[in-house]
Amino acid sequence: MSFTIKHHKNSNRIKIINLNEKDLDRLIFPFKKHTVTSLEYKPFSRFSLAKSLDEVFENKLGKTLIEILKDRNTGTVIIEPEINNKKFDKDFLVKLSTGLAYLVGVPNFDSMSGKYYARFYVKHQDSSDSYLRKAYTNLDLHTDGTYVKEKTDWLIMTKMEEQNVSGGESVILHLDDWEHLEELSKDPVGQENFTWGSPQSKNIEYKVEHPVFSTDKDGKPIISYIDQFPEPKNMKQGLFLQKLSDSLEESKKKIISPLPVGSTIFSNNYFWLHGRKPFREHSGLSRELLRIRGTFF
Repeated sequence: MSFTIKHHKNSNRIKIINLNEKDLDRLIFPFKKHTVTSLEYKPFSRFSLAKSLDEVFENKLGKTLIEILKDRNTGTVIIEPEINNKKFDKDFLVKLSTGLAYLVGVPNFDSMSGKYYARFYVKHQDSSDSYLRKAYTNLDLHTDGTYVKEKTDWLIMTKMEEQNVSGGESVILHLDDWEHLEELSKDPVGQENFTWGSPQSKNIEYKVEHPVFSTDKDGKPIISYIDQFPEPKNMKQGLFLQKLSDSLEESKKKIISPLPVGSTIFSNNYFWLHGRKPFREHSGLSRELLRIRGTFF
């Protein structure tokens, strides 16, 4: 196998896959066949790109990703490509992220961007209507897809670039490690339907209803939650959400870790929550991220 797998230094649940420069060099030619525009306009080209990626890694990368992501004991992998070279530009990272996604499933349409992926900046000054771009505010633990009708099995986040950045570390928490899982997942309020909306920037005109907690095929709890979007219908729902938010943010089991530029964090969206620490203020702060989320084959 031409890629290496190791445990994250802070958790055996998180796997690190290193893609070395020699193998990435072998992707340059097949990746050149596809422009980013053609990937956006021709969905079938994304499968071709993913197949090229898998072939470079002896048709084992996709199988490995699916095994890690679907395993309740793991469920998150960080892909670290050796890209300390200008021949691996941002377009290359878009293509690599696309290939990784299409090895495990099909991305959802991202209404915010109008594409199968979204690229966005976090900067010093911001006028958005979402915590996502608020550099100096804690991005609390959450899952994605809470406000859409589509299933969201998994999430990819790739760090494309950053400048003048201090702080802003990734924060993730496995549901089974959370100290209050038993108490709150079995609370009847958490199993009621909540109404979920979204701010204007998300470009979603409808609202959905679903509980915070449900169970997977094995009867284990799974979560669909973000602090900004639920619209509690009564006092008990409002107080439940406050308790949930406090207990997640106060958890001692959170894993806080910087993500190197060019790296991708790939997580199961049902039993991993993710967030971000605030940045330290700098007038030139800029971080560009790429997001893909979707369903398993």
